[in-house]
Amino acid sequence: MPSATTKIGHGLAKVLGIDLHYRNETGSDRITRGESVFSVTSADTYVEQEPTTLEWLQEVTPSGRDLLHYVASLFPFLHWITRYNLQWLIGDLVAGITVGAVVVPQGMAYSKLANLAPEFGLYSSFMGVLLYWFFATSKDITIGPVAVLSTVTGNVVLKASKELPDVPLDIIASSLAIIAGSIVLFLGLARLGWIVEFITLAAISAFMTGSAINIAVGQIPSMMGITGFSARDTTYKVVINILKHLGRSDLNAAVGLTALFLLYAIRSSCSMLAKRFPRKAKVFFFLSTLRTAFVILLYILVSYLANRHLKAKGKKPKFTTLGVVPRGFKHARIPHITPDIIKSFVGELPSTVIVLLIEHISISKSFGRINNYTINPSQELVAIGVTNCLGPFLGAYPATGSFSRTAIKSKAGVRTPFAGVITAAVVLLAIYALPAMFWYIPNAALSAVIIHAVGDLITPPNTVYQFWRISPLEVPIFFAGVIVTVFTTIEIGIYVTVSLSFVMFMFRSFKANGRFLGRAKIHSVVGDHLLDPAFENKDGVATPPKNPSEGEDSTRNVFLPIDHHDGSNPQIGLEDPYPGIFVYRFSEGFNYPNANHYLDQLVETIFHKTRRTNPATYGRPGDRPWNDPGPRRGKEVDPADNRPTLKAIILDFSSVNNVDLTSIQNLIDVRNQLDRYAAPDTVDWHFCNINNRWTKRSLAAAGFGYHSPDPEGSEVHRWKPVFSVAEIGGAGSAAAEAEARYNKKASRVGKPGNDDIEERAGSPGSEDDSLDKQLTQSKAYGTIGKGSSSKVAVVQGLNRPLFHVDITAALDSALANAQRKSH
Repeated sequence: MPSATTKIGHGLAKVLGIDLHYRNETGSDRITRGESVFSVTSADTYVEQEPTTLEWLQEVTPSGRDLLHYVASLFPFLHWITRYNLQWLIGDLVAGITVGAVVVPQGMAYSKLANLAPEFGLYSSFMGVLLYWFFATSKDITIGPVAVLSTVTGNVVLKASKELPDVPLDIIASSLAIIAGSIVLFLGLARLGWIVEFITLAAISAFMTGSAINIAVGQIPSMMGITGFSARDTTYKVVINILKHLGRSDLNAAVGLTALFLLYAIRSSCSMLAKRFPRKAKVFFFLSTLRTAFVILLYILVSYLANRHLKAKGKKPKFTTLGVVPRGFKHARIPHITPDIIKSFVGELPSTVIVLLIEHISISKSFGRINNYTINPSQELVAIGVTNCLGPFLGAYPATGSFSRTAIKSKAGVRTPFAGVITAAVVLLAIYALPAMFWYIPNAALSAVIIHAVGDLITPPNTVYQFWRISPLEVPIFFAGVIVTVFTTIEIGIYVTVSLSFVMFMFRSFKANGRFLGRAKIHSVVGDHLLDPAFENKDGVATPPKNPSEGEDSTRNVFLPIDHHDGSNPQIGLEDPYPGIFVYRFSEGFNYPNANHYLDQLVETIFHKTRRTNPATYGRPGDRPWNDPGPRRGKEVDPADNRPTLKAIILDFSSVNNVDLTSIQNLIDVRNQLDRYAAPDTVDWHFCNINNRWTKRSLAAAGFGYHSPDPEGSEVHRWKPVFSVAEIGGAGSAAAEAEARYNKKASRVGKPGNDDIEERAGSPGSEDDSLDKQLTQSKAYGTIGKGSSSKVAVVQGLNRPLFHVDITAALDSALANAQRKSH
């Protein structure tokens, strides 16, 4: 009895002229059960139900439990904080203190890249590590100021300050952090972290390499004490100016170059000693990690000895030092954001957001894989979004994940994200206890620290070579990104690499090539038995190898590309599985970008390999279309044309997940075109390996999946449905037989077995009672063997007989009905 809703819907459709049953499935009236059309006596019937819009809405609409899970997922620390223990605390203390010793000098150095006073780097470091652990799904990542983002922030601040000269630079930087953080936070709350996947590894590597070169070159003038030009020009201009003004270098060069030398010397020495003395590798690791703090402390001592009297007298120091760093959070305030400030940097906002995203997500994913855990990209966006939204209240500027500090934290043995709190305590101690000492830090030494840190971001040549081996098309994108960054700006380099990666993705999608498949008979062999006519057994006696066909399932049919473009052996001769039957596999989905390209290739090949079924389709020359004029006047169709007529097409949808209106309409157009080509016959369209119910619904709505009625008056054989069936249990099932074999084997070695199962499965004394033999002795939909109680059921719905479980099933169906076609 139809429901009231159904009645209303049908009545409305009738008023609007909508034909709800426009599909004449299987050439008969509308069906509701497959058994009313196909006679299946001893198998379980199954009619696949189409998905409904209501079902889809129920799947995508969050339930109450989903909402609770969503809220709980916003605070991942709740899942592990109650299990926190002493062992975890020790690991977090070691890692937190180690990172804290690195982040203090780095934070002050990176604030120079942002054109801000050094204390703002400390504020950003403190807020980053303090807030992140509440929302973290990565135990290794360290949030704070980084070289690339600091440089981007500095460029934004400089440009905005020209339009708003009365606004302090730190206010602009804080406003940028809040706006960019709000965007990232929204993406995270909306669980849109997957958009980061559009940025390829080649784009990230190019961006990091070009940025590292840009930053390193820009720090050379400060390290060498060279003045007289802007270090924020494009990279190639800075290089030229450095060479021009190299003679202006002063005592800062001695400090900077020796500091850089010490940094590399300590790291290389510790790496060499760790290899030589592996038992003390952990000790050398910590010594290497603390090299930045050691070098800074050393040059603070040198600067103190050289400049303490000059500072007392208020004179200029012998080499440039960091200067006054205020104690405490002197710049804590409610951020002052105005429309004018936002307008001043809105053009650079996309590049800032992209840097926030790609640095953090790429680093966290990499270390998650290294340390065997999985991050949630969307939740990581929430973490850095909250950090950048709240950090400016204490004076912080944009911050994201740091590669160098994350690597240090990981190797130091961090156990949980709580290590960030330990690092925050170290930074807090530095903010309140060490500002007097910060005055003596040489700027040249900080520049050396920056150059040393960004050097690790440069992609080495060996890695580029590996890129070439894996994907040659992406290497030009890498070099394009690096070159553009060097000759323009970091922001333009970001846009170029991301755009080129997207263009490559679209090109591959639009120009995806399908493959025509041919059937090959494959044998499974053990070792070199097929090559060696004989081999020796344990007693040294030569015995002939076992015939591959004797092994269970050792011989099977596989389908390979006929053109062998998959790398298969070209000596294996492959042809279409049957004259006039074609197997075609899509390579990268089947949607509007590539539908035409696929189907044009399909039709072109079919026209080339087959002939028109009825050459006299067009009675007069004027009836023929202009693009198919036929033979010249007075000549008939070539009688020696031995090409077959088109009978069936098998489409392999193993790479197709979703289809759309455009692709389905193109498929309908090709079906109509080929039906005219094959007239008076019709072309059977078989589909296999369809993995999505909505794809089946779309194909069925277009008239695919069931047999079209033969043209009236055609003398052809009756159409034969062929289905795949599978066992669903019973004493003769595959599971029972496998257990019987196990019990038989166990009995030979004296182990207890389940004799009852073995007895019911078949004769325990013969290997001939295999599943293959039982299947060969059974009828189509009957029981498996005489006296067996095994039960089978169809795999695909009886109402869609042309949707098949695999290519073999589709080919069997096509071959069974090939006789119906004209030859």
